[in-house]
Amino acid sequence: MTTLYSARWVLPVSSTAIADGAIAVEGTAIVGVGNYAELTHRYPEAKRKSFGEAAILPGLINAHSHLELTAMRGFLDDVEGDFFSWLRRLTVARLEHMTADDLRVSATWGACEALKAGVTYVADASDAAGESMNALRETGLRGTVYQESFGPDPKLASENFKKLSEKIANLRSRQTSLVRVGVSPHAPYTVSAPQLEMISGFALAEQLPLMMHAAESVAETMLLAEGNGSFAQSFASRGIKWQVPALSSIKYLAQHGVLQTRPLLAHCINVDADDLDIIAETQARIAHCPKSNAKLGHGRAPFAEFVRRKLRVGLGSDSVASNNTSDLLEEARFAVLCARAAREQSITLDAHDALYAMTVGGARAVGFEGQIGELREGCQADFAVVSFAGTHQQPSYNPVSTLIFSSTGRDVVLTVVAGKELYRDGSLAGIDEERLKARMKEIENKLSSI
Repeated sequence: MTTLYSARWVLPVSSTAIADGAIAVEGTAIVGVGNYAELTHRYPEAKRKSFGEAAILPGLINAHSHLELTAMRGFLDDVEGDFFSWLRRLTVARLEHMTADDLRVSATWGACEALKAGVTYVADASDAAGESMNALRETGLRGTVYQESFGPDPKLASENFKKLSEKIANLRSRQTSLVRVGVSPHAPYTVSAPQLEMISGFALAEQLPLMMHAAESVAETMLLAEGNGSFAQSFASRGIKWQVPALSSIKYLAQHGVLQTRPLLAHCINVDADDLDIIAETQARIAHCPKSNAKLGHGRAPFAEFVRRKLRVGLGSDSVASNNTSDLLEEARFAVLCARAAREQSITLDAHDALYAMTVGGARAVGFEGQIGELREGCQADFAVVSFAGTHQQPSYNPVSTLIFSSTGRDVVLTVVAGKELYRDGSLAGIDEERLKARMKEIENKLSSI
Protein backbone atom coordinates (compact mmCIF):
# COMPACT_ATOMS: atom_id res chain seq x y z
CA MET A 1 0.00 0.00 0.00
CA THR A 2 1.34 3.42 -0.99
CA THR A 3 0.76 6.47 1.20
CA LEU A 4 1.18 10.03 -0.04
CA TYR A 5 2.17 12.66 2.53
CA SER A 6 1.73 16.20 1.22
CA ALA A 7 2.28 19.74 2.49
CA ARG A 8 2.88 23.29 1.33
CA TRP A 9 6.58 22.49 1.26
CA VAL A 10 8.74 19.39 0.90
CA LEU A 11 12.39 19.91 1.86
CA PRO A 12 14.47 17.00 0.47
CA VAL A 13 17.71 18.77 1.59
CA SER A 14 19.81 16.94 -1.01
CA SER A 15 17.80 18.77 -3.70
CA THR A 16 15.80 22.00 -3.92
CA ALA A 17 12.64 22.70 -1.94
CA ILE A 18 9.39 21.63 -3.61
CA ALA A 19 6.32 23.86 -3.35
CA ASP A 20 3.03 21.99 -2.95
CA GLY A 21 5.01 18.79 -2.71
CA ALA A 22 4.56 15.24 -1.51
CA ILE A 23 6.45 12.06 -0.73
CA ALA A 24 5.26 8.53 -1.49
CA VAL A 25 5.96 5.80 1.05
CA GLU A 26 5.70 2.03 0.63
CA GLY A 27 6.64 -0.15 3.59
CA THR A 28 9.83 1.21 5.14
CA ALA A 29 11.05 3.17 2.12
CA ILE A 30 10.42 6.36 0.17
CA VAL A 31 9.38 5.51 -3.38
CA GLY A 32 8.70 8.98 -4.74
CA VAL A 33 9.39 12.66 -4.03
CA GLY A 34 7.96 15.51 -6.07
CA ASN A 35 5.04 17.74 -6.86
CA TYR A 36 1.74 16.62 -5.33
CA ALA A 37 -0.11 16.63 -8.66
CA GLU A 38 2.60 14.51 -10.28
CA LEU A 39 2.64 11.94 -7.48
CA THR A 40 -1.15 11.63 -7.33
CA HIS A 41 -1.08 10.87 -11.06
CA ARG A 42 1.71 8.33 -10.51
CA TYR A 43 -0.04 6.71 -7.52
CA PRO A 44 -3.79 7.22 -8.11
CA GLU A 45 -4.80 4.55 -5.58
CA ALA A 46 -2.52 5.80 -2.80
CA LYS A 47 -3.83 6.73 0.62
CA ARG A 48 -3.47 10.51 1.01
CA LYS A 49 -2.48 12.48 4.11
CA SER A 50 -2.29 16.26 3.76
CA PHE A 51 -0.71 18.60 6.31
CA GLY A 52 -1.45 21.93 4.65
CA GLU A 53 0.68 24.87 5.80
CA ALA A 54 3.65 22.77 6.85
CA ALA A 55 7.00 21.38 5.72
CA ILE A 56 7.93 17.74 5.26
CA LEU A 57 11.62 17.18 5.91
CA PRO A 58 13.99 14.30 6.64
CA GLY A 59 13.90 12.96 10.17
CA LEU A 60 16.39 14.87 12.29
CA ILE A 61 19.57 13.09 13.34
CA ASN A 62 20.88 13.69 16.84
CA ALA A 63 24.58 12.94 16.48
CA HIS A 64 25.31 12.91 20.22
CA SER A 65 22.99 12.18 23.12
CA HIS A 66 22.91 10.52 26.54
CA LEU A 67 19.31 9.37 26.87
CA GLU A 68 19.90 7.60 30.19
CA LEU A 69 20.59 11.00 31.80
CA THR A 70 17.21 12.51 30.91
CA ALA A 71 16.16 12.26 34.57
CA MET A 72 18.94 14.76 35.38
CA ARG A 73 17.35 17.62 33.47
CA GLY A 74 18.13 20.63 35.68
CA PHE A 75 19.65 18.43 38.41
CA LEU A 76 23.17 19.77 37.83
CA ASP A 77 22.33 23.39 37.00
CA ASP A 78 23.58 24.74 40.32
CA VAL A 79 26.67 22.60 40.86
CA GLU A 80 29.52 24.71 42.23
CA GLY A 81 33.05 24.25 40.96
CA ASP A 82 34.58 23.27 37.65
CA PHE A 83 33.72 20.62 35.01
CA PHE A 84 35.32 17.92 37.14
CA SER A 85 32.92 18.74 39.99
CA TRP A 86 29.97 18.61 37.59
CA LEU A 87 31.06 15.21 36.23
CA ARG A 88 31.65 13.87 39.74
CA ARG A 89 28.11 14.74 40.90
CA LEU A 90 26.62 13.25 37.72
CA THR A 91 28.59 10.02 38.14
CA VAL A 92 27.67 9.60 41.80
CA ALA A 93 23.98 10.15 41.04
CA ARG A 94 23.97 7.68 38.15
CA LEU A 95 26.03 4.90 39.70
CA GLU A 96 24.95 5.10 43.34
CA HIS A 97 21.34 6.30 43.20
CA MET A 98 19.76 5.15 39.92
CA THR A 99 18.63 1.55 39.40
CA ALA A 100 18.68 -0.23 36.06
CA ASP A 101 14.95 0.41 35.73
CA ASP A 102 15.47 4.10 36.57
CA LEU A 103 17.95 4.31 33.71
CA ARG A 104 15.58 2.51 31.32
CA VAL A 105 12.71 4.85 32.23
CA SER A 106 14.99 7.87 31.91
CA ALA A 107 16.21 6.75 28.48
CA THR A 108 12.68 5.97 27.31
CA TRP A 109 11.44 9.40 28.39
CA GLY A 110 14.34 10.92 26.45
CA ALA A 111 13.45 8.86 23.38
CA CYS A 112 9.85 10.09 23.63
CA GLU A 113 11.09 13.68 23.80
CA ALA A 114 13.23 13.11 20.72
CA LEU A 115 10.35 11.71 18.69
CA LYS A 116 8.10 14.61 19.65
CA ALA A 117 10.76 17.00 18.32
CA GLY A 118 11.10 15.28 14.93
CA VAL A 119 14.23 13.27 15.75
CA THR A 120 14.30 9.86 14.08
CA TYR A 121 17.89 8.76 14.83
CA VAL A 122 20.09 9.13 17.91
CA ALA A 123 23.78 8.38 18.40
CA ASP A 124 23.53 7.59 22.08
CA ALA A 125 26.46 7.18 24.47
CA SER A 126 25.49 5.05 27.45
CA ASP A 127 27.07 3.38 30.43
CA ALA A 128 23.90 1.28 30.76
CA ALA A 129 23.72 0.58 27.04
CA GLY A 130 21.29 -2.29 27.46
CA GLU A 131 18.71 0.04 29.01
CA SER A 132 19.14 2.59 26.22
CA MET A 133 18.69 -0.16 23.65
CA ASN A 134 15.49 -1.18 25.45
CA ALA A 135 14.29 2.42 25.23
CA LEU A 136 14.92 2.66 21.49
CA ARG A 137 13.23 -0.66 20.84
CA GLU A 138 10.20 0.27 22.96
CA THR A 139 9.65 3.62 21.24
CA GLY A 140 10.64 2.61 17.69
CA LEU A 141 13.39 5.22 17.44
CA ARG A 142 16.34 4.42 15.16
CA GLY A 143 19.86 4.70 16.53
CA THR A 144 23.25 3.45 17.57
CA VAL A 145 23.92 2.88 21.26
CA TYR A 146 27.61 3.19 22.13
CA GLN A 147 28.60 1.17 25.20
CA GLU A 148 30.86 3.41 27.24
CA SER A 149 34.12 2.24 28.77
CA PHE A 150 36.00 3.95 31.59
CA GLY A 151 39.36 3.44 33.29
CA PRO A 152 42.20 6.01 33.51
CA ASP A 153 44.57 3.65 35.33
CA PRO A 154 46.70 1.79 32.74
CA LYS A 155 47.23 -1.07 35.20
CA LEU A 156 43.52 -1.91 34.87
CA ALA A 157 43.33 -1.59 31.09
CA SER A 158 43.09 -5.31 30.33
CA GLU A 159 40.47 -5.89 33.02
CA ASN A 160 38.36 -2.95 31.81
CA PHE A 161 38.63 -4.05 28.20
CA LYS A 162 37.50 -7.57 29.09
CA LYS A 163 34.39 -6.15 30.77
CA LEU A 164 33.63 -4.07 27.67
CA SER A 165 34.03 -6.97 25.27
CA GLU A 166 31.69 -9.11 27.39
CA LYS A 167 29.06 -6.37 27.39
CA ILE A 168 29.33 -5.96 23.61
CA ALA A 169 28.87 -9.71 23.07
CA ASN A 170 25.62 -9.55 25.02
CA LEU A 171 24.38 -6.36 23.36
CA ARG A 172 25.02 -7.60 19.84
CA SER A 173 22.42 -10.32 20.27
CA ARG A 174 19.84 -7.60 20.91
CA GLN A 175 20.46 -5.57 17.76
CA THR A 176 17.59 -5.02 15.34
CA SER A 177 17.19 -3.51 11.89
CA LEU A 178 16.79 -0.12 13.61
CA VAL A 179 19.09 -0.38 16.62
CA ARG A 180 22.76 -1.27 16.52
CA VAL A 181 25.57 -1.24 19.09
CA GLY A 182 28.90 0.57 19.10
CA VAL A 183 31.74 1.25 21.55
CA SER A 184 32.72 4.44 23.33
CA PRO A 185 35.98 4.90 25.21
CA HIS A 186 34.53 7.80 27.15
CA ALA A 187 37.23 10.50 26.93
CA PRO A 188 41.01 11.02 26.97
CA TYR A 189 40.86 11.83 30.69
CA THR A 190 38.80 8.78 31.69
CA VAL A 191 40.42 6.05 29.58
CA SER A 192 44.11 5.16 29.66
CA ALA A 193 46.24 5.00 26.52
CA PRO A 194 46.59 1.17 26.60
CA GLN A 195 42.84 0.83 26.98
CA LEU A 196 42.27 3.24 24.07
CA GLU A 197 44.47 1.08 21.88
CA MET A 198 42.69 -2.13 22.88
CA ILE A 199 39.25 -0.66 22.21
CA SER A 200 40.31 0.84 18.88
CA GLY A 201 41.74 -2.47 17.72
CA PHE A 202 38.59 -4.25 18.88
CA ALA A 203 36.36 -1.79 17.00
CA LEU A 204 38.31 -2.32 13.79
CA ALA A 205 38.40 -6.11 14.11
CA GLU A 206 34.70 -6.38 14.98
CA GLN A 207 33.56 -3.61 12.62
CA LEU A 208 31.97 -1.66 15.43
CA PRO A 209 31.31 2.09 15.20
CA LEU A 210 33.23 4.10 17.79
CA MET A 211 32.24 7.36 19.50
CA MET A 212 34.35 9.42 21.88
CA HIS A 213 34.28 12.79 23.65
CA ALA A 214 37.24 14.81 22.41
CA ALA A 215 38.73 18.29 22.80
CA GLU A 216 35.79 19.26 25.02
CA SER A 217 37.22 21.29 27.89
CA VAL A 218 40.14 23.42 29.05
CA ALA A 219 40.78 20.85 31.80
CA GLU A 220 41.25 18.15 29.14
CA THR A 221 43.63 20.36 27.17
CA MET A 222 45.64 21.17 30.30
CA LEU A 223 45.96 17.47 31.17
CA LEU A 224 47.22 16.44 27.73
CA ALA A 225 49.37 19.45 26.96
CA GLU A 226 50.83 20.31 30.35
CA GLY A 227 49.93 17.59 32.84
CA ASN A 228 48.09 19.87 35.25
CA GLY A 229 44.57 21.01 36.03
CA SER A 230 41.67 19.27 37.80
CA PHE A 231 41.95 15.97 35.94
CA ALA A 232 45.67 15.76 36.65
CA GLN A 233 45.01 16.50 40.33
CA SER A 234 42.43 13.71 40.41
CA PHE A 235 44.94 11.26 38.95
CA ALA A 236 47.53 12.21 41.55
CA SER A 237 45.07 11.82 44.42
CA ARG A 238 44.27 8.27 43.23
CA GLY A 239 47.88 7.28 42.64
CA ILE A 240 47.46 7.06 38.87
CA LYS A 241 50.70 7.79 37.02
CA TRP A 242 50.29 10.10 34.04
CA GLN A 243 52.96 10.71 31.43
CA VAL A 244 52.26 14.04 29.79
CA PRO A 245 52.05 13.53 26.00
CA ALA A 246 52.30 17.28 25.29
CA LEU A 247 49.80 16.86 22.47
CA SER A 248 46.40 18.17 21.50
CA SER A 249 43.48 15.83 22.11
CA ILE A 250 43.19 15.02 18.40
CA LYS A 251 46.90 14.26 18.02
CA TYR A 252 46.78 12.14 21.17
CA LEU A 253 43.87 10.08 19.82
CA ALA A 254 45.69 9.69 16.51
CA GLN A 255 48.80 8.45 18.34
CA HIS A 256 46.81 5.72 20.10
CA GLY A 257 44.89 4.38 17.13
CA VAL A 258 41.46 5.91 17.79
CA LEU A 259 41.32 7.86 14.54
CA GLN A 260 41.94 4.69 12.52
CA THR A 261 38.36 3.73 13.39
CA ARG A 262 36.95 6.86 11.68
CA PRO A 263 35.32 7.72 15.02
CA LEU A 264 32.47 10.05 15.84
CA LEU A 265 34.09 12.76 17.98
CA ALA A 266 31.77 14.72 20.23
CA HIS A 267 32.47 18.45 20.79
CA CYS A 268 35.87 19.24 19.18
CA ILE A 269 35.96 22.71 20.74
CA ASN A 270 39.69 23.10 21.35
CA VAL A 271 41.02 22.24 17.91
CA ASP A 272 43.44 24.06 15.63
CA ALA A 273 44.13 23.91 11.90
CA ASP A 274 46.47 20.93 12.28
CA ASP A 275 43.83 19.03 14.24
CA LEU A 276 41.23 19.70 11.56
CA ASP A 277 43.66 18.54 8.88
CA ILE A 278 44.06 15.25 10.78
CA ILE A 279 40.28 14.86 11.18
CA ALA A 280 39.84 15.38 7.44
CA GLU A 281 42.67 13.00 6.50
CA THR A 282 41.42 10.20 8.76
CA GLN A 283 37.76 10.75 7.79
CA ALA A 284 36.78 11.10 11.44
CA ARG A 285 33.36 12.62 12.10
CA ILE A 286 32.22 15.39 14.45
CA ALA A 287 29.13 15.84 16.60
CA HIS A 288 28.75 19.57 17.19
CA CYS A 289 26.91 20.34 20.46
CA PRO A 290 26.82 24.16 20.73
CA LYS A 291 24.26 24.57 23.51
CA SER A 292 25.92 22.08 25.86
CA ASN A 293 29.31 23.60 25.09
CA ALA A 294 28.00 27.05 25.99
CA LYS A 295 26.06 26.05 29.09
CA LEU A 296 29.04 24.24 30.62
CA GLY A 297 31.29 27.20 29.80
CA HIS A 298 33.58 25.14 27.59
CA GLY A 299 33.64 27.58 24.71
CA ARG A 300 32.64 27.51 21.07
CA ALA A 301 33.64 24.92 18.49
CA PRO A 302 34.55 26.35 15.04
CA PHE A 303 31.37 25.16 13.32
CA ALA A 304 31.75 27.44 10.31
CA GLU A 305 35.26 26.10 9.76
CA PHE A 306 33.94 22.53 9.96
CA VAL A 307 31.45 23.46 7.23
CA ARG A 308 34.03 25.30 5.12
CA ARG A 309 36.32 22.27 5.17
CA LYS A 310 33.38 19.97 4.30
CA LEU A 311 34.06 17.79 7.35
CA ARG A 312 31.54 15.13 8.30
CA VAL A 313 29.70 17.11 10.96
CA GLY A 314 26.28 16.66 12.51
CA LEU A 315 24.47 18.34 15.37
CA GLY A 316 24.03 16.80 18.80
CA SER A 317 22.01 17.81 21.83
CA ASP A 318 24.36 16.09 24.30
CA SER A 319 22.46 15.11 27.46
CA VAL A 320 19.62 17.19 28.83
CA ALA A 321 21.70 17.31 32.01
CA SER A 322 23.86 19.85 30.20
CA ASN A 323 21.36 21.20 27.65
CA ASN A 324 17.91 20.84 29.25
CA THR A 325 16.24 19.98 25.92
CA SER A 326 16.89 17.69 22.97
CA ASP A 327 15.31 20.07 20.46
CA LEU A 328 17.51 19.91 17.36
CA LEU A 329 15.70 22.77 15.64
CA GLU A 330 16.67 24.96 18.57
CA GLU A 331 20.20 23.49 18.43
CA ALA A 332 20.50 24.32 14.73
CA ARG A 333 19.43 27.92 15.24
CA PHE A 334 21.85 28.31 18.15
CA ALA A 335 24.70 26.82 16.08
CA VAL A 336 24.24 29.33 13.27
CA LEU A 337 23.78 32.34 15.55
CA CYS A 338 26.87 31.50 17.64
CA ALA A 339 29.01 31.17 14.52
CA ARG A 340 27.67 34.43 13.13
CA ALA A 341 28.12 36.28 16.43
CA ALA A 342 31.77 35.23 16.52
CA ARG A 343 32.27 36.34 12.89
CA GLU A 344 34.13 33.11 12.48
CA GLN A 345 36.68 33.71 9.72
CA SER A 346 34.11 35.96 8.00
CA ILE A 347 32.13 32.87 7.00
CA THR A 348 28.39 33.49 7.05
CA LEU A 349 26.40 30.36 7.71
CA ASP A 350 22.77 30.29 6.64
CA ALA A 351 19.63 28.33 7.45
CA HIS A 352 20.38 25.70 4.82
CA ASP A 353 23.77 24.98 6.43
CA ALA A 354 21.96 24.29 9.69
CA LEU A 355 19.30 22.09 8.06
CA TYR A 356 22.02 20.16 6.22
CA ALA A 357 23.98 19.57 9.46
CA MET A 358 21.06 17.95 11.26
CA THR A 359 19.99 15.81 8.29
CA VAL A 360 22.44 14.87 5.50
CA GLY A 361 25.41 16.01 7.59
CA GLY A 362 24.16 13.98 10.52
CA ALA A 363 23.79 10.90 8.32
CA ARG A 364 27.38 11.32 7.15
CA ALA A 365 28.55 11.74 10.74
CA VAL A 366 26.86 8.57 12.02
CA GLY A 367 27.73 6.43 9.01
CA PHE A 368 24.33 6.19 7.30
CA GLU A 369 24.88 8.48 4.35
CA GLY A 370 22.47 7.73 1.50
CA GLN A 371 20.10 5.80 3.77
CA ILE A 372 18.63 8.44 6.07
CA GLY A 373 18.85 12.23 6.41
CA GLU A 374 17.30 13.11 3.04
CA LEU A 375 14.05 12.70 1.16
CA ARG A 376 15.00 10.72 -1.91
CA GLU A 377 13.63 7.69 -3.67
CA GLY A 378 15.21 4.58 -2.16
CA CYS A 379 15.99 6.15 1.23
CA GLN A 380 14.41 4.94 4.43
CA ALA A 381 11.04 6.55 5.21
CA ASP A 382 12.33 8.51 8.20
CA PHE A 383 10.77 11.98 8.13
CA ALA A 384 9.04 14.68 10.14
CA VAL A 385 6.33 17.24 9.45
CA VAL A 386 6.68 20.71 10.96
CA SER A 387 3.63 22.95 11.04
CA PHE A 388 4.12 26.49 9.71
CA ALA A 389 0.70 27.66 10.89
CA GLY A 390 1.86 29.38 14.09
CA THR A 391 1.72 33.13 14.60
CA HIS A 392 5.46 32.99 15.37
CA GLN A 393 6.10 31.61 11.86
CA GLN A 394 4.08 34.08 9.77
CA PRO A 395 4.81 35.55 7.34
CA SER A 396 7.05 32.95 5.74
CA TYR A 397 9.15 34.08 2.77
CA ASN A 398 11.55 31.14 2.73
CA PRO A 399 10.61 27.70 4.12
CA VAL A 400 14.12 26.80 5.29
CA SER A 401 14.55 30.12 7.08
CA THR A 402 11.13 29.68 8.69
CA LEU A 403 12.13 26.22 9.81
CA ILE A 404 15.47 27.21 11.34
CA PHE A 405 14.89 30.72 12.65
CA SER A 406 11.19 30.64 13.61
CA SER A 407 10.36 27.03 14.50
CA THR A 408 11.07 24.66 17.38
CA GLY A 409 10.46 21.03 18.16
CA ARG A 410 7.07 22.02 19.55
CA ASP A 411 5.91 22.73 15.98
CA VAL A 412 6.44 19.10 14.93
CA VAL A 413 3.12 17.37 14.22
CA LEU A 414 4.32 14.04 12.80
CA THR A 415 7.40 11.83 13.15
CA VAL A 416 7.84 8.70 11.06
CA VAL A 417 10.58 6.05 11.35
CA ALA A 418 10.93 3.30 8.75
CA GLY A 419 7.47 4.16 7.42
CA LYS A 420 5.78 3.85 10.83
CA GLU A 421 4.01 6.85 12.37
CA LEU A 422 5.42 7.03 15.90
CA TYR A 423 4.24 10.52 16.86
CA ARG A 424 1.26 12.47 15.58
CA ASP A 425 -0.58 15.51 16.93
CA GLY A 426 0.65 15.19 20.49
CA SER A 427 0.40 11.41 20.88
CA LEU A 428 3.05 8.70 20.79
CA ALA A 429 2.16 5.30 19.34
CA GLY A 430 2.07 2.49 21.88
CA ILE A 431 3.62 4.46 24.76
CA ASP A 432 2.02 4.88 28.18
CA GLU A 433 3.23 8.41 28.84
CA GLU A 434 1.36 8.77 32.13
CA ARG A 435 3.11 5.72 33.57
CA LEU A 436 6.49 6.99 32.43
CA LYS A 437 5.76 10.45 33.79
CA ALA A 438 4.88 8.99 37.19
CA ARG A 439 8.13 7.00 37.26
CA MET A 440 10.11 10.08 36.25
CA LYS A 441 8.59 11.93 39.21
CA GLU A 442 9.72 9.11 41.51
CA ILE A 443 13.27 9.37 40.16
CA GLU A 444 13.17 13.15 40.55
CA ASN A 445 12.17 12.81 44.20
CA LYS A 446 14.97 10.32 44.80
CA LEU A 447 17.67 12.48 43.18
CA SER A 448 16.37 15.58 44.97
CA SER A 449 17.25 13.97 48.30
CA ILE A 450 20.93 13.51 47.45
